[in-house]
Parts: sequence; C-alpha cells; structure tokens
Amino acid sequence: MTAIDKLCVLRLSAIGDCCHTLAVVRTLQQHLPDTELTWVIGKTEAGLMAGLDGVELIVFDKAGGRRAIRDVQSALGGREFDVLLNMHASWRANRVSRLVRAQRRIGFDRDRARDLQWLFTDEHIAPQHQPHVIDGLFGFAERIGVRGRTLDWRLPLDDEHREFAATLADAGQPLVVISPCSSIRARNFRNWPASRYADVAQHLADRYGARIAVTGGGSALEMEYASEIVDSGPDGVVDLVGKTSLKGLAAIIERAALVLCPDSGPAHIATAVGTPVVGLYATSNPGRTGPVSSQDTTVNAYPRALEQFMGKTIDEVRWGQRVRHPDAMGVITVDEVTAVIDGLLA
Repeated sequence: MTAIDKLCVLRLSAIGDCCHTLAVVRTLQQHLPDTELTWVIGKTEAGLMAGLDGVELIVFDKAGGRRAIRDVQSALGGREFDVLLNMHASWRANRVSRLVRAQRRIGFDRDRARDLQWLFTDEHIAPQHQPHVIDGLFGFAERIGVRGRTLDWRLPLDDEHREFAATLADAGQPLVVISPCSSIRARNFRNWPASRYADVAQHLADRYGARIAVTGGGSALEMEYASEIVDSGPDGVVDLVGKTSLKGLAAIIERAALVLCPDSGPAHIATAVGTPVVGLYATSNPGRTGPVSSQDTTVNAYPRALEQFMGKTIDEVRWGQRVRHPDAMGVITVDEVTAVIDGLLA
C-alpha cells in the first residue's frame, strides 16, 4: 500500500451515514496511524463528532450559502491531499469536493455515483451486490488498500452529557428511549403511528417497570408525537423532544437498555454506543439501511409492505427501493414490536 500522508474524507450528512463513516475513520486510524485525517462534515453532524481524537473536522453549513463555501475553502487553506475519499454522492457534495485539492479523487462506483458524482472523481470503489450502506463506505478504505474493519465507533461524548444521562437511569428500572420520528422529507412515510408507540410504552412500564424517555428534534410533528405518547402512555414518560443536543442524545442512548425507532439517525447512534435497537422498518429495506449490530432485533415488515402497496417482491425491485405510501408503516403491529422487546428484556 502506498504511503498516505494526508487524507481527506468528505461526508456531509446525514447523522446515520456519518455514524457509519465514523467506523471507517476509526479503521483508517488503526491501519494508517501516521496519516493526517481531515473530515469535511455538515454542521449538524459536526455537533455529534466534535472532539473526535486525531481528526480535523472542517464544517460545512449548508444553510450558509456562498459564505459556507468560502469558510470551507479558508479552512482547507489551499492544502493538497494525497487522497480524497468522496463518500457522499450529491450535488452539494460535488460542489464542496471541488474545493479539495487531491492527487487521487475516489468516489462511488458508477451505479451508486448519484447526481453525476463520477464526473467529479477519477477513481471509483468496487461495485457491490446488495450492500448495506456501511459496506459501501468501507469500500473506500478497501480502495486504498486498507483491509479489515474496526467496528469501534467511540463517539466523543462529554462528561456533562453522561452525567445528565445518569440522572435518567436507575439500577432497578430499565431506561428505554423512544425516538419516534424520522427526518422530515417529502414522501418519507417512515413514521409509525404515535398511538402504537404509546401502547408499547405502556407494555414496557407494566411488564418491566421501564422508564420511558421520548426524544427527537424540535419540529411540530415530533412535539405532537411526544405529546400523544405522554398523554396516552404510562405515567412518568419523560419528554425530551427538542431538549437535548446530539451529544446529549447519544449519552442518553448509551445508558438505555434499548432504543425503539424507525429508520433514522438514533438507530445508528445507538449502534455506535453499543445499545440494542428495535428498529421499525416497512418503507425501507433494513438490509441496506438498518442498524448494523441489531439486524436480529429489527421488525422487518418491508417485504409485506412491498407486496401490499407495490405488488412486488424484494427480488423484483431495485436494491434500496422505498415504499412510498403513507399507510406502509401501519403494517407493523404492536404485538410484533412487543415480542421483539420481550426477547431482549425478558
């Protein structure tokens, strides 16, 4: 393997994908201990990764317009890298990648190089058959000769966040985090009904005496979900929606017995801190985007949703096909979810 003095990773978002990228970065650190690592990352995601040992973070604020481009350019300072790993296929990432001077510019293979990423790179990772997202990202490490994977995330969490998380946990009362909402996007449809989360919360309280914490951002939808779970669920549900930073959320998840959530960032934060995930998947394929370490505890209703709403089987659709129907998550039942939870906690 050719020596690499300076390496730049480009992965701006989203939270889950950046958690996957962190596993690759840790692997690079193990195999290339003398290499200077720089990561160009989105502002929100940098809030979780800030303080990452041995890695320079250059923050791109997508809301900053031209100023954001100038800030990245200034932080790069005209440096030339031996390698750019462009691990983000999007028009925005393409534009940012042009700011990075590098002798080798590596991107996704042609099938996965969305938004014409292949025009902005001169090398490509090897094609893969039905990969998980993390497999694709590890393809970049393999392209530069790094073999083996270090699934050791070690998120940089602060003592103050861990101290707050400790106040929520009790030795005789398992802490369960419910993060009910995925990111708000057009025709996303990844959210399970709030009433069913409330039913599961009641089961957790009745059978295990669990303490329930509901988490999420500050959007109106997330607050509405939290309100319904608090009002319809068991007594004592803690509403933390809009009240934690990403590091604070990660510290809470680290103390939890399990996390219940749809296809969303908290599933991958939980993976990074070693907490089991009960993932709810119907509109997306957990084989591609599910929590890496919790595939066995994922409620996989994706095949049923494909058949019911698209009349297709997994073999008849492209890998990663989404089920774009507002009722798709409804195929997941409360009994399915509580059965998986009982398998973890009983």
